[in-house]
Amino acid sequence: MNKKEVLEIRKQFTPANCAITRICGCYVDHEKNKKLESKEAFLSLPEEEAFKYFDIFKKTMSGTMGKNMLDLTFPLDAEMPGGAQEFLLKLKNSKLEDDMLLEEFYDKVIASYVYEENYYIILIHAMYDIPGKSSDGIEMFDASDEVYEYLMCSICPVSLSKAGLSYNAQDNRIEERVRDWVVDMPDKGFLFPAFTDRSTDLHGVLYYTKKSEDLQPEMIEHVLGASMPMSADTQKETFQMIIEDTLGEDGDYETVRSIHETLHEMIEEHKEEPEPLTLDKTDMKKIFEKSGVPNEKMEHFERNFEENVGEKASLLAANITETRKFNIETPDIIIKVNPERLDLIETRVIDGRQCLVIAVDDHIEVNGINVKTMKTKEI
Repeated sequence: MNKKEVLEIRKQFTPANCAITRICGCYVDHEKNKKLESKEAFLSLPEEEAFKYFDIFKKTMSGTMGKNMLDLTFPLDAEMPGGAQEFLLKLKNSKLEDDMLLEEFYDKVIASYVYEENYYIILIHAMYDIPGKSSDGIEMFDASDEVYEYLMCSICPVSLSKAGLSYNAQDNRIEERVRDWVVDMPDKGFLFPAFTDRSTDLHGVLYYTKKSEDLQPEMIEHVLGASMPMSADTQKETFQMIIEDTLGEDGDYETVRSIHETLHEMIEEHKEEPEPLTLDKTDMKKIFEKSGVPNEKMEHFERNFEENVGEKASLLAANITETRKFNIETPDIIIKVNPERLDLIETRVIDGRQCLVIAVDDHIEVNGINVKTMKTKEI
């Protein structure tokens, strides 16, 4: 799925566009006991309650593609009889009216989701009548030829509200506030099937994680049966490892800076595209070569990439480089640079020592205090 497709489904979570037929929930305590189960028609909910659920569903489809929202695919065995995909299809086709399937689903989540406190599993069934689109992208609501039927799951932490004082309007006094158990925004979630090319994609599922480094592989494997992706943080670490292993001891500031500058240029050129920029082995090789990595070093590149990423795998450009900052660190100094002004820093050997030289033309602040720049003496 791309950003436009995610946004199209996200727009359904409003009173005017709501296509949700049924909502089910299971409240689980910190000992993994089911404390409450509910199931009802979504349109029967009170208006204010429905709005709170809309906020949760929108959050389950938010964040950065490839970081918080991950396109997962089912391996062949998951699509075989008895596999995870078949179970999800049964659950979807039941329209959440089969109590045994619901119990089995809750049990799968409880057994594999790692969380030490209370949480609330929300599962919805919806049917979206996909409007056709004209050649210029205008939606034609009377030209639909497919109904996208899907499940969405949101797993929300439930926490005790903070202790404090509140105003009691009835008694006109300040008193201790009653602490409630509050359903927070989702920590994990998924959309099944995926909505790819504005159509049902039974071979994929969109997975949401609040924290990109916490993918919960056991839940992905046992609940979804999908192929485990590489997290955004792991992709960044892997990219750094490839650079270090390829350049070896000869890696210098100018080469590393050039690699990041090339990446930033590619991301900038691609930013209007709905699909995130992915880089396979061939793409990455071109970036290294363009950045001035010597040919003798490139001999090690392919092996490093295949060992750390995979021969046919790829990395997301947005995950492997920072577009808003560029950090230079020594044991005692950290320098943060605007990625668009990396030209202001260069390396020089001064008095026999390797130094970073920062060009300063007009303005310097020291602990928030403006100081004068050194003026070159006229001869």
